[in-house]
Amino acid sequence: MNKFIATCTVFTLLGTSAALAQTANDLERIENYLNSVKTLQARFVQNASNGNVAEGTIYIEKPNKIRMEYDAPTNVLIVGNGDYIVYNDKDLDQISNIDYEDIPASLILGNNIKIDGKNIKVDSFYKDGGTTIIGLDYKEKGDMGPITLTFGNSPFELKQWKIIDPQSVEISVSLYGIQTDNELDQSLFQFRKKTNPLNKKKGR
Repeated sequence: MNKFIATCTVFTLLGTSAALAQTANDLERIENYLNSVKTLQARFVQNASNGNVAEGTIYIEKPNKIRMEYDAPTNVLIVGNGDYIVYNDKDLDQISNIDYEDIPASLILGNNIKIDGKNIKVDSFYKDGGTTIIGLDYKEKGDMGPITLTFGNSPFELKQWKIIDPQSVEISVSLYGIQTDNELDQSLFQFRKKTNPLNKKKGR
């Protein structure tokens, strides 16, 4: 998978009382936003540090439903129905199942996200007038590194996530034209393989 390279500076959270007092309010704001959004639809641009770039449309319905449709020439479809995720490489005509912990978006698919310092810990934090950036280390991330979430401050909404995959590739996703809390068609989260007419035998 590949994502939009974020050129943002992330500062390590210092353990001073002033920093902690300021961050407590910001953490509550982040938690409230992530827990209040029930559905999300957006265009995305994905870029990786190895040079791979892709675009597409993402749909999320909590808990744990996700659909990522990649535009050509990538031709990949990812569909999660809440129990499992299907990865469909259309060019190779290959279908495989992947674990939720193997996708960077898994952290934001839950209904009750709590940055409690135990299951989810703050790895880094930065804020300026327009942007809030937080790095989170969490138990269910598998072999991936901490996830970095970037929010716009006005209005406060998720703009990007970034993660380091097990191969040390930095993968970032930026969201555009975000729509939240709209009713989504449940067929979006059901995988059905489409028959390619070019693969059918002609005649008998």
